[in-house]
Amino acid sequence: MPEFLEKRFDGRSRVYFSAMSIFLSVVVDTAAALFAGALVVELLYPDFPLWGTMTILALVAGAYTIAGGLKAVVYTDAIQGTLLLVGAGAVSIMAWNAIGGWEAVTAVTPAESLTLAQSFDMEPGVPWYQENGMTWLGLFTGVFLLGFYFWTTNQFMVQRVLGAKNLDHGRWGALFGGLLKIPILFLMVMPGTFARVLYPNIERADQVFPTLLFDLLPGGFRALVLTAMLAAIMSSVDSTLNAASTLVTMDFIKRRRPDTSPKALVRIGRIVTFACMVFAIAWSPVILGFDTLWSYLQTTLAYVAPPALALFILGVFWQRATATGAISGMVAGHLTALAFLILGPVWQAQTGDYAAPIFGISFLYLAPILLVVAMGVMTVVSLRTPAPPPEKVDGLTWTPAFFRAESRELEGVPFYKNYRWQSVGLVALTVVVVSLFW
Repeated sequence: MPEFLEKRFDGRSRVYFSAMSIFLSVVVDTAAALFAGALVVELLYPDFPLWGTMTILALVAGAYTIAGGLKAVVYTDAIQGTLLLVGAGAVSIMAWNAIGGWEAVTAVTPAESLTLAQSFDMEPGVPWYQENGMTWLGLFTGVFLLGFYFWTTNQFMVQRVLGAKNLDHGRWGALFGGLLKIPILFLMVMPGTFARVLYPNIERADQVFPTLLFDLLPGGFRALVLTAMLAAIMSSVDSTLNAASTLVTMDFIKRRRPDTSPKALVRIGRIVTFACMVFAIAWSPVILGFDTLWSYLQTTLAYVAPPALALFILGVFWQRATATGAISGMVAGHLTALAFLILGPVWQAQTGDYAAPIFGISFLYLAPILLVVAMGVMTVVSLRTPAPPPEKVDGLTWTPAFFRAESRELEGVPFYKNYRWQSVGLVALTVVVVSLFW
């Protein structure tokens, strides 16, 4: 992804985006995964410190990432993902059997908590723009934009696609990943709802799923599912560590020292992996300051990711976007995010004034604001600077001619192998599921 930005714009955008991606890979993806694993182990060993558990998990995941690289990550992810789906399915079925029917759920669950899109007046006395509930506006702004960043521009996701055998395999893999998001509603969200019946007084929402696992599954099967959970968590850790290592070696070391040998790059990458692992362990306790792990993940992404999206959206769909406009837009977006952070959460934490001004805005609405600011600055600066040369846009931007040329290539391809028809089918299925729970 950073390499694309350099081809489309220049080296400034590449380095800036790469540094941002490394930061998010360590403090969001890796640290959050380690924290999640520690919460699971805490049920087994409540007296063992969280930092100790995170250290052990990081060392195990880091060891085979350092030794095996992307290939090891891909194979372990495939096995661990399968185990996790089986285990989550078993927990969901047994939780459903334990509650005694849907009536038990509706008896203890507010009606708005059983819909994907909630109203704007969930929290009396709280301005709508400060509510963190999943309103229909937040669903189409904040959730969509953060998902757009995570699934289409996040290096550790895109890196898997780039490792595919060919272009079609990469497309099918990405679409299959999208398909696997749909069962999550039934494998992870619904069990959390069932827990309202089983554990009305549980202290942290983050503990719901591991508690269900320990209480409902028989001993041998519980061990298998626990293994699957920890394996899936380590799969996230190894993926993000590998992505961070790639970003550092290719976007910083290789750029500054082009004559560095592949063997030396591998060695440097292993050192970087270890360093990122140590930093993630040190950062993980910060997550305790948030109500839930979900809140930490989404809030952090909302402050950092949207300005980067502006570069990809305008860079791909607007040929007039320039290199100076790109770096200006991203910097302006992050400076705006910093202002919201200081005058919102930081101000509230320091003063205790939670009847906050507009800067105390929910992450669901902060993301589109930062995107608009970044795109606005990028547009203005691009129009005031010389247009990019043809080599900066040819083959790197979307045009109707590109679409027509690709359509000709797809002629004669069976519909079930045509990624466009696959995409239409996936969107249709998603619409059906969302409509059922709207």
